[in-house]
Amino acid sequence: MSMYRLDPLHAVEAYQTYSITVPPDVLVKAACEQVGCEAWRNGWESVINEATDLGRAQAEYIRTRAGRTFREQRTGGGFTVFRFEAGQRCFAEHQTRPELYAVRDGDWRGNPTGRARQHTRAADWVEDFGEHQQRIADQTEKG
Repeated sequence: MSMYRLDPLHAVEAYQTYSITVPPDVLVKAACEQVGCEAWRNGWESVINEATDLGRAQAEYIRTRAGRTFREQRTGGGFTVFRFEAGQRCFAEHQTRPELYAVRDGDWRGNPTGRARQHTRAADWVEDFGEHQQRIADQTEKG
């Protein structure tokens, strides 16, 4: 499939290109909120069998080192239910694919100045894009 492009109205120097890309085969550690973690959003329960060595170690970790807010309730047979509040990091190690928010001079014909920058936050890229669009609208209005 070939790409159809309209002939540009201006020289390449008159354009800026905004792009969001996802590098292939790259995963980065991510926070619960970033990945839409259900446990983070709604809270969760962990049922621990304290009758076993593993269960005792897990319960000790939760109580003394996990750093999370919880309530616990003991049930029959050595089980303890730990109820964790929403809005805190769960115990999973989440990963996501990073997005790269770039702005460069030029268009599909090239970048004549070589100037390019990368935003670290999507919100900054969106703000930059909006300001650029507003400058174009202001210039168009002036004539």
